This record gives sequence, structure tokens and C-alpha cells, in this order.
Amino acid sequence: MGTNGLRGIFTAALFIAAMVTASNVAQAQANYPDRRITFVVPYPPGGATDVTARMLAQKLSDAWKQPVIVENKPGAGGTVGNDFVAKAAPDGYTVLVAITQIIQAPSLQASLPFDVAKDLAPIAHVCISTVALVVPEQQPFKTLKEYVDFAKANPGKPYGSFGNATTSHLYGELFKKVAGFDMTHVPYRGSAPMLNDLLGNQVTGAFIDLTTGMSQIKAGKIRALAVGGEKRNPFLPDVPTMAESGYKGFEAEGWVGLLVPAATPKPIIDKLSAELAKIIASPEGVEKIQTFSMVPVGGGAEVFAKALKVDQQRWADVVKATGVKGE
Repeated sequence: MGTNGLRGIFTAALFIAAMVTASNVAQAQANYPDRRITFVVPYPPGGATDVTARMLAQKLSDAWKQPVIVENKPGAGGTVGNDFVAKAAPDGYTVLVAITQIIQAPSLQASLPFDVAKDLAPIAHVCISTVALVVPEQQPFKTLKEYVDFAKANPGKPYGSFGNATTSHLYGELFKKVAGFDMTHVPYRGSAPMLNDLLGNQVTGAFIDLTTGMSQIKAGKIRALAVGGEKRNPFLPDVPTMAESGYKGFEAEGWVGLLVPAATPKPIIDKLSAELAKIIASPEGVEKIQTFSMVPVGGGAEVFAKALKVDQQRWADVVKATGVKGE
């Protein structure tokens, strides 16, 4: 057989292989899901993100009659779990349950093992988490202006955050800068120990997420002076936003959202996105999310993609303004 004949056979074999592969891919998409799905939470069990993930996983399993499990992969402030999903097979069977940290990290760290924009695709904007500036009930100030006046008259007083380069820290440093006062940053290992010292009047104030602080605010043990975000939080309708109080730059909010590896086929992304939107909007979904003083969103892939783009720029601006660096 001549060279041309061999080349023809080789070309035909490649064509057949490509057709078989395309057929298999199409069949896999049509049958999705036909096995277990894993939700990866890049933080330890027990927090609001983990509990929300477990609610979504259970409801998705009920709807699709396939097991959906939650696997916690904590480490490096969320980077371990985020990177695991970024490098997972793009088949819809590995889903990342992410928080705002994932889009703050590129501005805070010199290098990451993955690129959020290139390696991950959004599928659902689950909910929004608001941060509030709170003070111990023992402190006399009732308004943000009174707090600023106190801070200017008493430079060096301690304010708390739930860790270096967290939202709490970023907002604290931004507030110092835009309001023109100096306070000493005291980073804690999480929001719970920071809350304990707030209750004990060991720090004069802090930006704290409402998931952690709402019960103590309602009990009158800490006082919310202002909230972040573009509009007032529905759980604290009488508390003004930072912008209403005269301080802009605090519009970005925390959130929980779901992402998959970037090369995941669009039909699978669309199917996941549509089903999750139903779950988030269901009475059970809304009730569970609101239990943690978070606001359900339920936006699909396109809505979440736009929100990610806006928020990434907002947090980049905050990081640049404060000069805060990750560890």
C-alpha cells in the first residue's frame, strides 16, 4: 500500500475516533447526572458556608435522585479547596462552594496556583452576607459620627478583625483612611474569638459579619452603627449604610456562590444553574439561608458572572486603597 493509502487510512481512523469521542461526550451530557456529585467546601465543617452547602446538596440529591455529598478541604485561607476544584475534571461532578475570599485573593497574594477568571466558571449566586461596624454596648457612642469623633480624640485604640487580610480587616483599614483617624489593628483567628473580646469591651469596635453578630446585636450586647453594601440590610432596616453615613467605598458585600471547572460543558452548567436557582428560591432554601442573617439571591450563571466581575474590581480597589497584603 502506498503512502497516500496509509495516510487516508490514518485520517479516517482519526475521524472515526473523533466522532466516537464526540458521541460519548454528548451521551455523558445527556445522562448527567448519573453518579455522585461532590460539593467542595474549602473551610472546616460547621460554619454558615458549610451548613448552606449541606442544605443545597441535600435538596439537589432529592431533586435528581443521585447522591450529592459535601467534602471539606480547608487550608491556606480557602486556597486548597479552591485549587482542587479548579484542577478537577470539568464534568459537573465537582462543585466549589466559594465565598468572597476567592476574588479578594488575587489582589492580596503575589501568586495563586489557579486563576479564578480562567479556571473556574460560575453557576449560582446563592446569597449575600453583610458586614456591620459594631461596638460593645458598654461604649457610649450611638452613631457613626460619635465613633469617629472618639477615634480621632483617642488615637491608637484597638479595633478587631477576624484575621489578617479578611474583609473585616480590609474594611477596618479603609475606614481609618477615609475617616482620617488611627487605631491599632488586632487580628483574631476567626470571628468567634473577636466577638468574645467585643462582648468583653477589649476592643472598641470591629467590622463583623451579621451571620456571627446578629444574635448579639438583637440582644443589645453589641451595637451596629452602620452596614456595608449598596443598601440597608433587611435584618437591620434602621441601621444606615456606610455610604448614607458619608463614607463611600464600602459597597462590596460578602457572598456564597457555586463554581465549577471552567471547561465544564454549557449544557451541564445550565442544568446545574437552573436546578440550584429553584432550590435557593424554595421556602426551605430561603428559610435556611435567612437563619444565618444572609439574603438569598438565586442568580444563575450569567447573573453571578456579572456580580463576580463587579465585586472583583471593588475589592481590588479596597486592597489598593488600604495597602493590606495577604500572609
